[in-house]
Amino acid sequence: MRLTVRWVTSGLFALICAIALGDEVYHSVREIPIGGEGGWDILTIDPTANRLYLSHATKVVVVDLGKNSVIGEITDTPGVHAFVAVPALQRGFSSNGKEAKASVVDLKTLKTISRIDTGANPDAMVYEPNRRELYVFNHTGNSCTVIDPKTATLSATIPLGGTPEFAAVDQAAGRVYCNIEDKNEVAVIDADKHEVVARWSLSPGEGPSGIALDAAHHRLFSGCHNKMMVMLDTESGKVVGGVPIGSGVDGCAFDDALQLAFASCGDGTTTIAREQAPDKLTVLQTLKTERGARTMALDPKTHRIYLPTAQFQPPPSPSPGVSPGRPSVVPNTLKLLVYGPTESVKH
Repeated sequence: MRLTVRWVTSGLFALICAIALGDEVYHSVREIPIGGEGGWDILTIDPTANRLYLSHATKVVVVDLGKNSVIGEITDTPGVHAFVAVPALQRGFSSNGKEAKASVVDLKTLKTISRIDTGANPDAMVYEPNRRELYVFNHTGNSCTVIDPKTATLSATIPLGGTPEFAAVDQAAGRVYCNIEDKNEVAVIDADKHEVVARWSLSPGEGPSGIALDAAHHRLFSGCHNKMMVMLDTESGKVVGGVPIGSGVDGCAFDDALQLAFASCGDGTTTIAREQAPDKLTVLQTLKTERGARTMALDPKTHRIYLPTAQFQPPPSPSPGVSPGRPSVVPNTLKLLVYGPTESVKH
């Protein structure tokens, strides 16, 4: 196996040995019941509080990762897509897609303090630590609302020229990278200027959704709906590699310590890959999850990944000439699938 020396650590050496022996990289650890009714979307982890926040219909479910159980809810968040905690301020923010607003939430009480206007259908969000700002990506508004979380006020609105999906923050470069789904590109936002300064093609990737960053090695990973995860060089803006993945991708993550890239897909698979060389991405494992497990969150402390899914019931038979509807979620079946690195990887 050809390997760039600068990427080898003790943890990576154990990983390489596990791969050489044909061992699984990740395995099932447990399931955490969530329950309730309706669908779900983005989940995020606050490692300082050891909490996970799961967007669920009109509320955000709060999970204690130490207890592996639900400890609370943030209610009145219509059509919520995402929640981001800002621990330094003891505040959190939700993107409420059905009311074009972001809720400001007290992390201690889980009560809403105020609301901030956004663009149409606010979706994914990221926190940019250099300027201490929150970026809210408006899916149908084709824009990004930048919020000062301390004052809970609008800082800027950035036109994106297309439909934004997930985003990743490059703190060292002072940039925010956002997948533009209908343009098959990444919009590069200068965090100081609050403007798009470059657009990088993801070809041959099409319909990008999830995104993750390996900041140390200047590699960006984009999960695309034509069943591939593209690896892009953030210094040149060029695609340098890629691997096949499953269908219905939505989430991506990158583990800095283990140097693993993940793409979670609705077909019930999560692809786990690593950078074998600067221009080569290699699949280590196609982890079998469950149908519908399309979004994910990575805990950087434990290296565990969390994927929500539920049971589905088929839609009613459509009338002649009418397209069939989507399957509906069976009430009280929502759960988190938890997977972690195997012993061979950890040691």
